[in-house]
Amino acid sequence: MRGEDEIQGAMFSYISPEKRVPEDHPLRMIWVLSDAALKDLSPLFDRLYSRVGRPSIPPEKLLRALLLQVLYTVRSERLLMEQLNYNLLFRWFVGLNLDDPVWDASVFSKNRDRMLEGDVARAFFDRVVALANEHRLLSDEHFTVDGTLIQAWAGQKSFQRKDAQDAPKRDDDDPGNRDVNFRGEKRTNDTHQSTTDPEARLYKKAKGHEAKLSYLGHVLIENRNGLVVDACVTQSTGTAEREAALEMVRGRRGTLGGDKGYDTKDFVRDVRAVGLTPHVAQKEASAIDGRTTRHPGYAVSQRLRKRVEEVFGWGKTVGPLRQVKQRGQPKVDWITVFVAAVYNLVRIRNILAAPT
Repeated sequence: MRGEDEIQGAMFSYISPEKRVPEDHPLRMIWVLSDAALKDLSPLFDRLYSRVGRPSIPPEKLLRALLLQVLYTVRSERLLMEQLNYNLLFRWFVGLNLDDPVWDASVFSKNRDRMLEGDVARAFFDRVVALANEHRLLSDEHFTVDGTLIQAWAGQKSFQRKDAQDAPKRDDDDPGNRDVNFRGEKRTNDTHQSTTDPEARLYKKAKGHEAKLSYLGHVLIENRNGLVVDACVTQSTGTAEREAALEMVRGRRGTLGGDKGYDTKDFVRDVRAVGLTPHVAQKEASAIDGRTTRHPGYAVSQRLRKRVEEVFGWGKTVGPLRQVKQRGQPKVDWITVFVAAVYNLVRIRNILAAPT
């Protein structure tokens, strides 16, 4: 017998969001892990907020919402607030009851900026790494480093001369989106700068690729499970990857894998000076020789170093790192470190949930 298509709004619900989320849902373990990290950050949150005045968005709820934005590829905070309004899974994860009002998107953004001032993303990332260490998931001897291009939230038309002279001719037929003719003009980071994001630099990561206004994101992973143990963002330069790598590996011991871009005499010398053995891929005129490559560990490092690409792949397909919507190096660094923390939470959950 065919059922009737009757639509009637119920006045009451006796089932809580907690009961509606399946026991084996992947977000349950991620919630437990993130909640443990957020509890340890409570003293930091106390220092960021005044003890008087109107209550703001609880920082724990704000960070859980941002975590969902990364996990579910929600492209804007306005859409995130829309999801929180009717998505029971999102409400449960953030900690909102069914009748709790959702925050205004502008208020949410302003409160998020307060997290930037307190460097909360770095503190959250460090706590997640500590959780991984508590579960004995980290290697303290074998690491891999790599960098990736993060496209800035700025267009090529914004890349104009710093002295504002000899500007390219413009077509005023469309004043809202004017045509700009750069033909015959040499544009470099020394003479030009983006008016939209002055800290972004014109850069291409490989020959034959298009030069884009961008930043460089860097991650250091451990080789046992491919978890990120450090991350940062720098301006795009030809030496930024090696310089960032040296900063991230200070105080560590063991081996350091990397691609051919790290196979330079200066970098290999500096890595050895900080106490690590460079296991970088060899170029034709390599800075490392058979004294390093003859060991079985070198072949293992070359195989495992490709795991670092999984971090970038996830961060640019699921996460927002293909082209960030934040402007300025501090904000781009904040979101990159936060995405690395979310990636670690997903990896930890998958490792702990895997059958033994």
